[in-house]
Amino acid sequence: MPFLPAALAEVHRSLRLPADYAQRRGLTLQAEATIDSLVTIALTKDGRLIQLSQPAAAAWMNLKRAADAAAILLIPISGFRSIARQTEIIRDHLASGRPLEDILRLVAAPGYSEHHTGHAVDISTLDDLPLDAGFALTPAFIWLNTHATHFGFHLSFPEDNPHRIAYEPWHWCWRPLSGTI
Repeated sequence: MPFLPAALAEVHRSLRLPADYAQRRGLTLQAEATIDSLVTIALTKDGRLIQLSQPAAAAWMNLKRAADAAAILLIPISGFRSIARQTEIIRDHLASGRPLEDILRLVAAPGYSEHHTGHAVDISTLDDLPLDAGFALTPAFIWLNTHATHFGFHLSFPEDNPHRIAYEPWHWCWRPLSGTI
């Protein structure tokens, strides 16, 4: 099990995360992007910034241009998420009475979310409910499945993934192509 910085270990204790969470799920600790390394790629309807790391943002813009050229609209709905925000999300779910194990099927524990890196983007379309498995039935998902890897984006949580995180057809993570940063 990777060493957790004291503050993150305390967050995990306060959330009552099992000590072997990462090992059981096959998840690795994710480095949190620094604010100065992020680029805004869009704004949400309520004016919240959607940000990615500089290289992921460049890859996203290339992916988006290619999708636009194919008449596929990709709408980013979430990007970088801090460890503090991830903690807040889990605490909100706990406060609403959801069991921790159910929450961890939908949300990675603080420190283990790809969103921390600034490389992950959640995508929707105009005709799709955000963060819904129905995204897998959209032309946008079909296009992403065929073309996203050419831009370095990969579907992180396919059906029956080994991390036991629910199927997330909307969640794509950029990984540098060989020969890039």
